[in-house]
Amino acid sequence: MPAAASIPAETLFIGTVITVAPENPRAEALLARGGRIVAVGDESSVRAAASADAQVVELGSRALLPGFVEAHGHPTDTAIALSRYMIDIRPVTIAAAADVMTAIRDGVAARPDGAYFTGWDSLLQSGLEEPGIELLDEIGGGTPIVILHNSGHVVYFNTAAAHAAGIDKNSPNPVGSHWVRDDAGELTGKGFEVGAFFALLGGVLQDAQRELPALLTTYLTGLNAVGITTVSDMSWTHAKAPALEALRQTGVTARLRLYEMSVPGASASVPLVNGDDLISQVGVKTWADGSPWVGNILLSFPYLDTPAARAVGIEPGSKGSANYTREQLDGIVDQYFPHGWQLACHAHGDLAIDMVLDCWEALLERSPRADHRLRLEHVGTMNPAQFERAARLGVTVSFLIDHVYYWGEVLVNDLFGPEHGGSWTDARAALDAGLRISLHNDGSVTPAEPLRNMMVAITRATRSGGHLDEVPGITLEEAIRAQTIDAAWQVQAEQLVGSLEVGKYADLVVLSADPFTVTPDQLPALTVESTYLAGAPVYQRN
Repeated sequence: MPAAASIPAETLFIGTVITVAPENPRAEALLARGGRIVAVGDESSVRAAASADAQVVELGSRALLPGFVEAHGHPTDTAIALSRYMIDIRPVTIAAAADVMTAIRDGVAARPDGAYFTGWDSLLQSGLEEPGIELLDEIGGGTPIVILHNSGHVVYFNTAAAHAAGIDKNSPNPVGSHWVRDDAGELTGKGFEVGAFFALLGGVLQDAQRELPALLTTYLTGLNAVGITTVSDMSWTHAKAPALEALRQTGVTARLRLYEMSVPGASASVPLVNGDDLISQVGVKTWADGSPWVGNILLSFPYLDTPAARAVGIEPGSKGSANYTREQLDGIVDQYFPHGWQLACHAHGDLAIDMVLDCWEALLERSPRADHRLRLEHVGTMNPAQFERAARLGVTVSFLIDHVYYWGEVLVNDLFGPEHGGSWTDARAALDAGLRISLHNDGSVTPAEPLRNMMVAITRATRSGGHLDEVPGITLEEAIRAQTIDAAWQVQAEQLVGSLEVGKYADLVVLSADPFTVTPDQLPALTVESTYLAGAPVYQRN
């Protein structure tokens, strides 16, 4: 949290206040004192509650909202991935295939001890072909090369990188992950899932973690600039705990809700009651399948047979795969849930979602809990019947809605067709089933952009100007809730933040205009003028 000296004794905001509170959704003024909201309502009554020396912020045409919540983030990993330790080749950074390859060759030349890249995506960087081990050996020679796919579910590497990591054709598959091998059993330079890339990047990650407090400060400042004041970490490991303790000494500018990565046969590394209102571990992350962009999500229908699908290694007729069997998933959840932990499970394919719901239904029979908030993450192909079943079980979902914006045409034309691609991330169906939802950007997968998330959820717009209108969008009110109070509820912080109510922390965002006065497609053009954590400014545009 910012230093206490930087928190004004009182701040009085006058103007349009969008509270996201059901009984008082709009107000004329808000008063923050000692980091908390102490009054919100009509201007005269709130002014009367303020002291004579309160700092006054006249909003004018601007609007005050609760700080945004990123319910599914990866701040400690993304802070490293977007730092000097790795070279950014994401499609939002480099669009053309030729430029990607130039960046890789230049990076290898500049970093002879090891070149590590993040963001490969041949579906958006059209013309890229999978970088086999022979190509990367030719580029790198004795220089280790590791390239992380933009999805975070595939890694490419050369022989030098394998040797540096102590990996060869006889190495076992990491748990929940696997190395791709040819018919002779030799490594092809491709691995699936987090165990594989942690094995290859262990050294660079260890080096980067020594600088993690500073790297994380930079990353959280970027989140503040788009209005985010609370973020979850869905790839948390307790090895990073010293970095967060060091960060506390210099100031944390966003609340962190940590989800420890599950490990078969393990238990949580901290007690259920831990941390404080600023940083605490609240859950455990599990995985059912992988990424739609690399072919490893478990489906009841096949991928399309298209040049783009074949270019990313998806065989004709493939229905993908899961990371774990049902029995393995049962074993993992039993390590954590009966001890009180919330579970958040990554699942994209409809059969993967069925498997998780089957697992959780049986889990709730074995270990019933009234307020469990079991979370399904991303849920690209989840259908109305599955949303209704999830509602009956008390399950909630978080949507990576920006898939529609960046990959909309890819989903329909290259991978799944209009029936399954056009209904990708059907937030309307989830809300109609009675679920509470959130919208997220998933670390470095898409830029942190809450206002664009809202626009996409409402309009189903794609970056090229099209729309995935096979299913309807949601309302602005619902979209705001999905980035504020309902997202806060998902990360178990709704008593602290997410709406502007007396007693909650003054985690606030000032937008350049009232979002209800612009059209949905204009939402991304609104600017974040300032962001506050516990009443202290952590970002000011001017």
